[in-house]
Amino acid sequence: MRRFILGIDEGTTSARAVLYDIDENRLVDKQSKAFKQFYPQSGYVEQDANEILNIVISSSKTVLTRNKVQKEELLGIGITNQRETVVAWDRRTMKPICNAICWQCRRTSNYIKSLPLKIKDLIREKTGLIPDPYFSASKMKWILDNVKDAKKLSRSGDLCFGTIDSYIATALTGNFVTDTTNASRTMLMNIKTLDWDDELLDYFKIPRETLPKILPCDSHFGNVKKFFDAPLCSIIGDQQSSMIGQGAINYGTAKITLGTGGFILTNAGKNANKCPEKLLLTVASTLGNTTEYAIEGSIYSACSGLNFLKYNFNMYEDVRKTSEMAESLKDNEGVYFVPAFTGMGAPYWNSDARGEISGITYATTKAHIVRAMLESMAYNSKAIFDEMRSAGLKFSLVSVDGGGSNNDFLLQFMADMLNHDVVKSKNVEATVMGTIYVAMLSLKLINKDEIKKLTSSTEVFCPNMSEKEREKYYDGWQKAIKKL
Repeated sequence: MRRFILGIDEGTTSARAVLYDIDENRLVDKQSKAFKQFYPQSGYVEQDANEILNIVISSSKTVLTRNKVQKEELLGIGITNQRETVVAWDRRTMKPICNAICWQCRRTSNYIKSLPLKIKDLIREKTGLIPDPYFSASKMKWILDNVKDAKKLSRSGDLCFGTIDSYIATALTGNFVTDTTNASRTMLMNIKTLDWDDELLDYFKIPRETLPKILPCDSHFGNVKKFFDAPLCSIIGDQQSSMIGQGAINYGTAKITLGTGGFILTNAGKNANKCPEKLLLTVASTLGNTTEYAIEGSIYSACSGLNFLKYNFNMYEDVRKTSEMAESLKDNEGVYFVPAFTGMGAPYWNSDARGEISGITYATTKAHIVRAMLESMAYNSKAIFDEMRSAGLKFSLVSVDGGGSNNDFLLQFMADMLNHDVVKSKNVEATVMGTIYVAMLSLKLINKDEIKKLTSSTEVFCPNMSEKEREKYYDGWQKAIKKL
């Protein structure tokens, strides 16, 4: 009998389903579709949660049908998802009461700035997060204050708030649930108790009953009737899932995902207390009764900056050519690109910053601009790693996945900037593989040691830049940052 896990990967711009063959240890099929992004005004980013759900369902049905999967062959389902994005819906009908507010949305910037220092310190202490519009709590408050009928639904007990995983899981199983990794990104969960914090709920005026039940990542979240009544046995946020998919499951192992944004997470073990001032502490995973933490730094615009250059300025036709364009230059000739399209994340935390290109001369070409955009990901990564090193972290592994991992120039420049070997992830699909591995852990099909074997990679980029040259490049980036 064949044995499969269905992996659902709900990203920032598309949703997809993949079918994983347990015995052959490979993805045998996938189906994806992009969904619309809405920008009602400057700084606002929204999505249609119902459209996302329909894509998840249709994509899943497609891969199951196309491969003639039978009921007894589908052992379990795992979900991984964009984090912080908020959906508000009517409990009775499952219909969203407004568009989902995306993690990229900056509409609550002024509100976050207005928070008293005492509250900011309280949030930092209880959640491990630095208050920012990025996180979910202020988005929920905005919906309560601005969306018609939101407060009425809340008073009647029919309002549900959830990150996107919770909306999908509730629609598929009927159970209003989430996991610790997604809950840790809301600015409402106490990172030590792993429960909603009453003091923070009271401050943001978010009723506890509007929020889902928080469970470990490898829980039995419910059965999915639409897909053979198979158990949903894994939910994990996309960046934490990517950690597992790249084998960053021990203390000191780090992963970098270069997709729409850039996300750097280093496994901090079971320590929920130590975190550099300018970075975040978040839940890496809760598996059974064991919770491990991660120190995280987020880059708001990574490969999305390359898309900006392609679609707005026709800088290149095929993203695979960008590595070649960058390598055609002997150096960057003083051109720097700070892609602060929606502000700057860690370690700068400047929500008012906007993008800039500096050092342009008459000799500047498309190749210079493309190279500067690629370099920016490495510079920002170095700034985050420097913060981690300042807290005493040492790295046994730095692994990279996401679209940016296919760019050899970027990976070499990343190794040079970090002054550390950079491993190209064995799993091109590391994010969805993470939730598949968690589902297999839940079903007791593998153990954590086997994940290390399944994710080991031999493609390594080693630093070969002198310290003097490294300092020269990075000094130019720091000067560009100071202009923001």
